[in-house]
Amino acid sequence: MSNDIFEKCNKFTVVRDIQALGVYPYFKRVESAQGPEVVIDGKKIIVVCSNNYLGLADHPKVIEGSVAAAKKYGTSCTGSRFLNGTNDLHEKVERKFAKFVGKEESILFTTGHHSNLGAIASLVGKNEIVVTDKLDHASIIDGCRLSLGEMLRFRHNDIADLERQLAKCKDKAALIVVDGVFSMEGDIAKLPEISELAKKYGARVFVDEAHSLGVLGKCGKGTGEHFNLESEVDVLMATASKSLASIGGFIASNKEVINYIKHTARSLIFTASLPPACVGAIDVALDILQNEPERREKLWKNTNKMKEGFHSMGFDTRTSESPIIPITVGEDMVAFKMCRMLFDEGVFTSPVVSPAVPEGQAIIRTSYMATHTDEHLEFILDKFEKVAKQLGIISGGTIRKSSKTSSTKKKKWDFSFSDTDFAAATKKWLKRLWFTK
Repeated sequence: MSNDIFEKCNKFTVVRDIQALGVYPYFKRVESAQGPEVVIDGKKIIVVCSNNYLGLADHPKVIEGSVAAAKKYGTSCTGSRFLNGTNDLHEKVERKFAKFVGKEESILFTTGHHSNLGAIASLVGKNEIVVTDKLDHASIIDGCRLSLGEMLRFRHNDIADLERQLAKCKDKAALIVVDGVFSMEGDIAKLPEISELAKKYGARVFVDEAHSLGVLGKCGKGTGEHFNLESEVDVLMATASKSLASIGGFIASNKEVINYIKHTARSLIFTASLPPACVGAIDVALDILQNEPERREKLWKNTNKMKEGFHSMGFDTRTSESPIIPITVGEDMVAFKMCRMLFDEGVFTSPVVSPAVPEGQAIIRTSYMATHTDEHLEFILDKFEKVAKQLGIISGGTIRKSSKTSSTKKKKWDFSFSDTDFAAATKKWLKRLWFTK
């Protein structure tokens, strides 16, 4: 046995194998701004795997805000928020965000991942408990692993199982951490029931609003507003990389909690602060989110159109309640094939395979924007129907009447590998990524 720590790197050939098969779907090189269409390899393609829900990533005013901040403050703060890296623009957007979501204060981290990492690891100490949904985002799991407390996990959106876990630790301080909208399934946390259990067992509630900020609630404040339970959320996290068209992450709560996190979160104290250009973009995006509710209305119009379209063709969209609409396709290799075929047809999607989902329940994750046009959406539905019928995911029959390409010559895909070999090639790599054994 080799003692070289790089030996596992030398043996990591699975990605090269998948690339050679022609179905590798990751690290696509985008050559344009992020919008409903992007340019890849010199060709325009419609995007249905972005989290640019309000379509602000290429908004002229957001770009202007970013440029103006860079001109005033330079390109970098050259240090952490804790030392020399805090400027008045950071504090301005923190006050603006806290006011918007109805909390006393907020703190801006460099990334959303750092927000969960730092806040959870800070708040959950020795002999304390953190209870998470099994489908919570990886950043939540990482934060729990870095804390000194014990992590318990409950079955996805299963309130009885949550209570079973809370009952185990009724004499210990506990934090319940859930995604507001789950990033793969697209469903919403059962916050009313979670809040009731939190009261019963004396636990605190932490909600990750990454995919719900700007999307849920009358004003786009997220899951708490959606259920009219804003005051029941003790700690709110929201990333700036989705509806706010930048990068960074907020933690919002009462003054004492934010003060504690500011002075104990390692991922804040030991990371360079968010560059001014990114903060300037957030500043403007927050204004647009609040002043242009028609964007959220258009987002939901597009979402409902796509759900109805997929259902009418016989697709299984699982428990989706949001602009994230998963399409169940079955085996992992089918998901990879379908993504490749859709890409060749002009639709950019994302495969989600085991162990991120149970074996045999792979999905194509789709998500929608306020800036998708009806023409975009019809094109997407047409291509999904065409490819899914060729793969046997939905039954045959006539192509949708709206299709402008149904009479064109059918494209032939030749995947020269066996499904068994492909499944074996991907599983070891993905299990390592998702921290499973």
